[in-house]
Amino acid sequence: MIDKSDVPGDGPVLGAARDARLSDGPRPPRYLAGLDLAGRRVVVVGGGTVAARRIPALLEAGALVRLVCPQASVVLVRLAEDGVLEWTVRAYRAGDLDGAWYVLAVTNVPAVNQEVAEAAEAARTFCVRGDRATAGSAVTPALGVRGEVRFGVLGGGDPRRAAAARDVLLGALQDSENRERQSDEAGGQQRNSIPPEP
Repeated sequence: MIDKSDVPGDGPVLGAARDARLSDGPRPPRYLAGLDLAGRRVVVVGGGTVAARRIPALLEAGALVRLVCPQASVVLVRLAEDGVLEWTVRAYRAGDLDGAWYVLAVTNVPAVNQEVAEAAEAARTFCVRGDRATAGSAVTPALGVRGEVRFGVLGGGDPRRAAAARDVLLGALQDSENRERQSDEAGGQQRNSIPPEP
């Protein structure tokens, strides 16, 4: 458990926010942010399916990914063999988060995820917990990408709801692009049908 005396925040507003974060009760909504991870260390503890889903987006963002786990999925092993990420082939140890800007605790052992999250909290580094999202200091949104548009959806703790909302938004963007394209095509046909002036 976190010692509340170590958490900055004096006064009724900051104190209430701190207390809400440290309690098991209702929490304030999450703050969405676009992280610039290019050239920054991200530590992923755990090498299973969740790590395999998250790491490609981290690499695409330019993060320097360090994977810590005794075993990893075939996809992650290939990335390590190709030199795309650094793989520390062993269980998590204290000190593995040193220098990290962002951490993912995605093992299949809740006690390890908790240990990682607590170490990240002590280092004031944001941490996503794959097993219990509310116990981490960050969550991974359902990501939508359409051309240059990137957006994230949080589902209030329900990843299926977030994914469904993301899919609706992606469909709306596709529909909008289709209407725009049809309008452009119709405008081009109309311009082509106007005879040139004499």
